[in-house]
Amino acid sequence: MTATAADAGARGRRPRRARRPSRSTELGLVILAGVITAGAYALASLGKTASLPVNLGPFLAVVIGLILAAHIAIRVLAPRADQTLLPLAGLLNGFGYVFIARLDRHQAGLQAVWTMLGVGAFVATLALVRQARDLDRYRYLFGFGGVGLILLPLLPVVGESIGGSRVWVHFGPVNFQPGEFAKIALVIFCASYLAEKREVLAQGDLRIGPVPLPDLRALGPVSLAWGLSIVVMVAERDLGMSMLYFGLFIAMLYVATGRRRYVAAGTALFAAAAAFAYSSFGHVRVRFHVWLNPWAVSNTTGYQTVQALFAFGAGGVAGTGLALGSPTRIPAVQTDFIFAAIGEELGLAGTVAILAAFVLIVGTALRIAVRTEHPMEKLVALGAAAIFGFQTFIIVSGVIRLLPLTGLTLPFVSYGGSSLLANYILLALLIRISDESR
Repeated sequence: MTATAADAGARGRRPRRARRPSRSTELGLVILAGVITAGAYALASLGKTASLPVNLGPFLAVVIGLILAAHIAIRVLAPRADQTLLPLAGLLNGFGYVFIARLDRHQAGLQAVWTMLGVGAFVATLALVRQARDLDRYRYLFGFGGVGLILLPLLPVVGESIGGSRVWVHFGPVNFQPGEFAKIALVIFCASYLAEKREVLAQGDLRIGPVPLPDLRALGPVSLAWGLSIVVMVAERDLGMSMLYFGLFIAMLYVATGRRRYVAAGTALFAAAAAFAYSSFGHVRVRFHVWLNPWAVSNTTGYQTVQALFAFGAGGVAGTGLALGSPTRIPAVQTDFIFAAIGEELGLAGTVAILAAFVLIVGTALRIAVRTEHPMEKLVALGAAAIFGFQTFIIVSGVIRLLPLTGLTLPFVSYGGSSLLANYILLALLIRISDESR
């Protein structure tokens, strides 16, 4: 056979279709997470009423059904993605729901609805975003959208102040925290912008003595993003979200440029703004005084913190048992202090297990960032890791008095629809990037 004939024959053959990779590991972990959640739900009912819940079967079907729906979506839309992220998120979400149901049945019903919407948003994100790098073309739309979402609670009609922080927006009966969605928009904007300008920001065109300075035009949008964290702290009185935005911007800027001077300069400016806020705003001083000595105001502003410390002490190493503690003594325990409820009823062992799950999520996100070659996708994965890591660290540190208390939620665990929706969307972006990197 001549070369021409051989080429023609080769062109005539149909290429063999690549075999779809097995996702049996994820399926097994998904089922395990559902069974553990159902077991915890049954134990909580036994501890509270000494009887198994009558809706245990439907509950198990719904829990496993939702996470299986997400698993099937990954099989179809992102078959090569990491197989541990979804089970970890499902386990955290399930444990959070068990504690919310144990504390407040009405809020448990709402959390179930938000979980279904979160899984729907997860599937929709995977279906719509076929390549994370495609989001680059909407860079400034995400940037302006993120800024608008952050400033939305400051509007006089729709903005609402709850618990001293003006971070809520209400439209009729619906209220939500736009800052939860703003962090996703800002991650995409910063990743896109820094991927393009990282060399300019790293090298510097100007010098003051031996110190190189970047082009101020290139640094402008990044400085605007940093300034948003100050606006959130001063105008909206939300110390937690401000710290989260600041940590996110600094982490992404450092990874993009490799320049420690940005970390030092940003930290100094944020510290100066925090000192100004402490001297100018009473609510900031109250948070710091409670952090330093909650016992002095244990009957007023320090009541939550003191009760949380008592809860950890009562839990010890193994905990009092599900539904055998008294976490309802802590105000807002379903949102800000759900980690204290876990510490009382599951003890040190339970809290370490929860933190280990978050460490695995952050570590997996960082591994995805290392594996992907596209600069923007690398920074998006890094931003997702920073959000999950910093948000967990800030809220847990506030509960155990390592940092001043903030109003952030524990991702996937605390009660809150806005947080649950945003975290599932962020998880879907991570899984999309993981699928592309393989």
